[in-house]
Amino acid sequence: MSKPRVLLMHLILDPGPAILAEAAEVVPYPSNKPLDQENIRQAADGCFGIVSHLKDPIGPVVLSTPGLKCVSNVAVGYDNIDVGTATANRVMVTNTPGVLDDSTSDFAFALLMAVARRIVQADTFTRQGNYKGWEIDMMLGTDIHDATLGIIGIGRIGRGVARRAKGFAMRVLYSDMNPLDPDTEQQLNATHVDLPRLLAESDFISVHVPLTNETHHLIGAPQFAHMKPGAILVNTSRGPVVDEAALVEALKSHRIAGAGLDVYEREPAIHPGLMGLHNVVLAPHIASATTRTRSEMSEMAARNMATAVRGGKPPNLLNPDVKTK
Repeated sequence: MSKPRVLLMHLILDPGPAILAEAAEVVPYPSNKPLDQENIRQAADGCFGIVSHLKDPIGPVVLSTPGLKCVSNVAVGYDNIDVGTATANRVMVTNTPGVLDDSTSDFAFALLMAVARRIVQADTFTRQGNYKGWEIDMMLGTDIHDATLGIIGIGRIGRGVARRAKGFAMRVLYSDMNPLDPDTEQQLNATHVDLPRLLAESDFISVHVPLTNETHHLIGAPQFAHMKPGAILVNTSRGPVVDEAALVEALKSHRIAGAGLDVYEREPAIHPGLMGLHNVVLAPHIASATTRTRSEMSEMAARNMATAVRGGKPPNLLNPDVKTK
């Protein structure tokens, strides 16, 4: 008896491939095909499932593929998937939560430090042969210790950043529709405030919200106007949460001191105004990019799909209203 077919959109890391191959016939996405819905639909013809990445548009055209039962996203985010249409079409959708929290928290803090202490700019300066000896005013940056950190979104990753801030004796403010319980606030040394106060009082602002209709352009020109002139913004959540054009203007005018970005509004495109600025550090969506974390993400996505193929309920099912076999 032949195994159900599963479309693998991109490379995943060990042990994911072996887990998939044990449960299904794995069909690689054609490397010469663009990542658009019609091509994905054609490639998924006759497949039980799709193992996707964030850059894959899984919308109504793809989700109408006859026989499609599951989409397993190798990411905690899933804004590339139309979950509502998937549910209507009885297609299960899964993600990979939890395994990337600490790596992403590490990277958010790394971006914060890189911008504050001008590490990337200093590296370029040194490599170009500009270092001629110690100067008292060379590459002056911003202190991190004892500063105020504002965290927008206090989920697992936001809490991870707050824990790291304790090591720098930072004052932590956070904004979230669902405040933490008092014990957790005390453990994190975090104070719940509204967004305007957070923006006005924070030296550093780190964004950790999912992309929804409500969070699209959550940080735009009005929010930049409320920030301290020396504030530094870090975004490792989703690009469209920040209005990139407004960010460019805030950086050019020195309305804020700097920014560290791992995600972009029209990813992989980056606003051209950002490219020539020295007060922004740009990373290519690598907050979870450690060997261990990406391997665990691959394993989790493969197990989600393998469970669905075998008729079970995947452990990270996002739309439980879709009944399994």
